[in-house]
Amino acid sequence: MEFTASQIASFINGKIIGDENALITGVSPIESGESGHLSFVAQDRFAHHLDTSKCSVLIVTETLINKDQYNPTIIAVKDAYLSFQILMNLYQEMQGRKEGIEDGSSIHETAVIGDKVYIGAFTYVSEKAKIGEGSQVFPQVYIGKGVKIGKNCKIDSGARIYDYCIIGDNCVIHSNTVIGGDGFGFQPTPEGFQKIPQLGNVIIEDDVEIGSNCSIDRATIGSTMIGKGTKIDNLIQIAHNVKIGANNVIAAQAGIAGSTTIGDWNQIGGQVGIVGHIKIGNQVKIQAQSGVNSSVNDKETVYGSPAISYNDYLRSYVHFRNLPELAKRINNLENNSKDHTNE
Repeated sequence: MEFTASQIASFINGKIIGDENALITGVSPIESGESGHLSFVAQDRFAHHLDTSKCSVLIVTETLINKDQYNPTIIAVKDAYLSFQILMNLYQEMQGRKEGIEDGSSIHETAVIGDKVYIGAFTYVSEKAKIGEGSQVFPQVYIGKGVKIGKNCKIDSGARIYDYCIIGDNCVIHSNTVIGGDGFGFQPTPEGFQKIPQLGNVIIEDDVEIGSNCSIDRATIGSTMIGKGTKIDNLIQIAHNVKIGANNVIAAQAGIAGSTTIGDWNQIGGQVGIVGHIKIGNQVKIQAQSGVNSSVNDKETVYGSPAISYNDYLRSYVHFRNLPELAKRINNLENNSKDHTNE
C-alpha cells in the first residue's frame, strides 16, 4: 500500500512540517530508515534522528520539535508512540480478515459456527463447541468438546483448547499454547503418586492476549480464571485454580503455582516464580527473576528471592555484593585480635 504524508496525518490528527505529498511505501526502525519509509520519534534520546534519518516521513512528539524545517517530512502529534500504534492497527485492519472454512478441517455436526468465521485447514472442532462471529481459527488448531469462543477472536496455528474451556470476545491466543491441560495434582500414597482428576475448566475473559507456548491448566474443580484485558507473554505456566484479575501484564517465563489469587493492574516481570495458595494485591510490581513465597499487599514493589520490598532489596544489595571484601576485613580483625591476645 502507498500513502502520502497528508493521508497519514489525517489518520492521526497530525500537523505536517515539510512535503505533504511525500510518498510512503513501508516502515522502518528509526536507526535503519530508508527513503520511502515511515518511522517515529517519541523520546528525547532519539531526537537526533530528526536531522539524520533517511526515512521520508517521521511521526514526532510535538515537544521534541524545535525548528521549522527538517530533512524528512515531519508529522507532529501529541504522542508519537501512540499515533504509530494507531497506524499499525489501521494497517492491519486494511489487510482484511479471512472468512470461510478451508478444506481439510473437521467440524462436528453439533458445533455452532458464527457468521464471518474463518477456520483453517486441519483444524478440528469438537462436538457442541461454539465459535463466535468474526473469529479467526488458523490451521491445525484443536478445539475440544463444549468449548466456547467469543466474537472476533484470533486463535493461531497449533493452539490447543481442551474440553469445556471458555474464551471471551476479542481474545488472541498465539501458536502452540495449551488452554485447559490437566493441573499438576497428585496425592502421595505408599504405592506412589496417585493422580487427582482435574474436572474443572479455564475461563478467559474479554480482551485477553496470550503469547505462544504457554500452558494454562484447568482447575481441579471450578475454574482457572484469566481476567479481562490481561496480557500474557510467551512461555508462561499458570497452574490449576489460579485466579488472575483484570489488566495484568505478565512477562515471559513466569510461573504461577496452584490456587494463587492475583488482583488487578499488576506488572509481573520475566522469570518470576510465585508459590501456590497466596494472594497478590492490586497494582503490584514484581521485578524480574523474583521468587514470591508470601502474599503481597496492594501497590507494593518487590524484588529478589525470596522477594522483599524493592527498596529494601536495593539497600541490602549494597552490602551483599561486597561480602567477599567484608569477610576479608572481618578475618583480618580476628587475626589482629588473636595477635594482641598472644602478646
